[in-house]
Amino acid sequence: MNIITSTVVFTVDDPAGSRRFFSTHLGFREVLDTPDFTWLSRDDGAADILLRRRDLELAWQSEAQPVVVAYAVTDLAKEYERLRAAGAPITTRLRCDPWGERLMRLTDPNGIVVELTEWIPPSGA
Repeated sequence: MNIITSTVVFTVDDPAGSRRFFSTHLGFREVLDTPDFTWLSRDDGAADILLRRRDLELAWQSEAQPVVVAYAVTDLAKEYERLRAAGAPITTRLRCDPWGERLMRLTDPNGIVVELTEWIPPSGA
């Protein structure tokens, strides 16, 4: 696996409010905005920020949201098979989203969610 970027993911009730905060006060720019998430970046070495609307897909048992660490990687299908064969705790199976994202999630024993993403051509592109 070759990690090519890092992203900090925040699960929030108001992604637009956080987008305004990070853009206005910290110089981030919007890369992608969807109904469920907003991706922000800078031109320097800062980790990207993904502002995700509260995710009902992940059934967490408490009000506290877990920490999510996201890595953009190469050859995610191969990594998924390797991790599955190794018995890794996969909590979201490999999937492809129409905006050009292939992703999977694992969760560590302390509840830290690791999201592995590979950017692919969007559907219809």
